[in-house]
Amino acid sequence: MPILEENPRFKGISLPPDGWVLTALLVVYIFTGLIGHDPWKHDDAISIGIAHGIVKNGHWLILQLADRVYPDAPLYYWLAASIGKAFSWLMPFHDAVRLTSGIATLLTLEFILLAARELHGRQCAATAPLILAGSIGFLFHAHEAQPMLLALTAHTAAYWAFAMLPRRPRRAVAVFAVAFATGFLANGLLPVITLLPALAITLWQSKNRLAHLCLLLAGIVAAALPCGVWLLAVYFASPDYPVSFFKAEWQVLTQPVNPAANFLRYVNLLLWYAWPALPLAVWALWSKRRGLGARAIVIPTLSFIATLLLLSLLTSLRSATALPLLPPLVLLAAAGTGTLRRGAANAFDWFGMVTFSFFAVIVWIGWSALVFGWPERLARQAMRLEPGFVGVFSVPAFLFALACTGVWFWMIVTSPRSPMRGVTHWMVGVTLFWLLIASLWMPWIDYGKTYRGVSASLKKALPTKMDCVAGAGLPLSFVSALDYFADLHIVAQKSASAVACSWLLVQNSRHNPTDLTRAGWRQAWQGNRPSDRRGGDKFYLYRRGRRAEPVSGLTDLSPVYPEPDPAIPSRARAE
Repeated sequence: MPILEENPRFKGISLPPDGWVLTALLVVYIFTGLIGHDPWKHDDAISIGIAHGIVKNGHWLILQLADRVYPDAPLYYWLAASIGKAFSWLMPFHDAVRLTSGIATLLTLEFILLAARELHGRQCAATAPLILAGSIGFLFHAHEAQPMLLALTAHTAAYWAFAMLPRRPRRAVAVFAVAFATGFLANGLLPVITLLPALAITLWQSKNRLAHLCLLLAGIVAAALPCGVWLLAVYFASPDYPVSFFKAEWQVLTQPVNPAANFLRYVNLLLWYAWPALPLAVWALWSKRRGLGARAIVIPTLSFIATLLLLSLLTSLRSATALPLLPPLVLLAAAGTGTLRRGAANAFDWFGMVTFSFFAVIVWIGWSALVFGWPERLARQAMRLEPGFVGVFSVPAFLFALACTGVWFWMIVTSPRSPMRGVTHWMVGVTLFWLLIASLWMPWIDYGKTYRGVSASLKKALPTKMDCVAGAGLPLSFVSALDYFADLHIVAQKSASAVACSWLLVQNSRHNPTDLTRAGWRQAWQGNRPSDRRGGDKFYLYRRGRRAEPVSGLTDLSPVYPEPDPAIPSRARAE
């Protein structure tokens, strides 16, 4: 299929885009969809809940989630609480908190550009942020409150430092020290451990190993200072907190996993998670096969392989922990983009244009079903998935989506021929798809995912004056949502104070209703989000009867359970 001819009457952007064009494209990609919806399940709700606790109760040192101690690295939550409080006059607190992720994402893309410029030169540098932003796994997490995004910023800054080490060693060590400290303070031990292979490979490739080793060791010592100050401060505030923190970190790194099976799961995840970085990286290795010993190829290649092996050995499959795999893969892919043969470049370009044009049509048709009820069959399916949703025509959202669609087709027509055209169209296509989803489908998605309605319903079912509500087997995100939306604090069922609670909140999949009834507890309320259609997703509130007894079936239940990662299919999560 021949590539589209350029129209001389319409001048498109230069490829790859740079300057203000690249900046504007990335800013729109990052900040659209960060705001305009409630906290959702998993890390988004948990991170917002911790930041809310800092602002509300002043828990800056001893992090808490819904009045429960939550030992974790603090930097993301400190920034989120500060930004959330600073901009809460302009937007809801949870939207302001997510601006932290937007800033971290913007810095990540800037650092990956600088690292690619050091390794491959200016000509290929702009393709690195395009490839990273176009990666499906990056898009999945870039628009949520996610501490791992700040750790990813640290990783990309560290790769920039490694690439810059031979040319400007002192500046490189300063950047590395800041990145190393940021990685630990943002997400604990895992970001630091996954940086060590890249550090070792950089030293191995260095022509002045001893001097660079001393400089990097000095950088690690400098990075340890702010980390040590934080640990010392929390120790004096609560001696048990650092112990709990390192115990939790150690548990993450020593999970019982089957390394071979876990490795295959990560590889299976990368097939869609790292698209199109993965195939472009493979092509880079093939096209540069005569120069595989070059520093610009060795550092990202071996760093990616080592990080993949470390994650397979240490951690169970989770999409957020796979983010450190993207920087070395993107840096490798950037080396191969400019060497794509004309046929492969045209095929990649057409695949992206056709794919995202098709997706855009699907989103518009779905929006028509949500708002106007046509096509009827699709509208009925949408109502079945989210019962009770009522679509409303929004003029600003419609005009914004229409303008984005017009820009997409304008770029298809006007973009000049270039080996970078396919990468640019792919990233713009991913951006178009996300912008259409965020502007046209977000009310429908938010309606099914928010806990706002469930929290209000539960609050209404409880009397104004009551002692406390104990909880067993509740997801952390739900506990956080109850505190955020309803100012309702759930007492852990295993705690000593739960014995006096007259109310008990459980999830259907975590309790036996018959045992509760026999013990003298009476159901007072049940609720769930519209998207939670399974019986196991429903929540039940019980009130203690006059002759109620302790429920032996609940005493061994943990107050919270880990939630399944929505990015990982259930079959891939199973051992």
